[in-house]
Amino acid sequence: MAGKVVLEVDMGKYKYVELELSEAEKLIREVVGLLGFESQDANEAFRVLRNFDAFYDMARKKFKDYIVPSKSMNDMILGRVIIDKLRLVKEGDKRVVGVYFDRRVPEEVIVKALEKLGYEVEVKRLELV
Repeated sequence: MAGKVVLEVDMGKYKYVELELSEAEKLIREVVGLLGFESQDANEAFRVLRNFDAFYDMARKKFKDYIVPSKSMNDMILGRVIIDKLRLVKEGDKRVVGVYFDRRVPEEVIVKALEKLGYEVEVKRLELV
């Protein structure tokens, strides 16, 4: 078992999960497979993850917390956007990625993908207090 992971769902129905770099890439690949289509933003996310250090340094220089993969207008119209944005974090020598999935990616697909990777998933719904 890979451990426990929290899938946060905000009021806008965007889903967020934080994993180590290699696991984040596996998760996105699994979600793409379960959805049955690729999108420009998913391909761009793979490029960002493969070049983590360069994008991390670039984001820090520009004082940005997130990397927003470019999205195809066609994908947006068809509702085929998968990745909204990525958050790159270095914790010592560990590389952690926060993946924000688009609101139209079904929660069940992400949970199923995480379970296939061996995670026990806790879904946490964030509400206005």
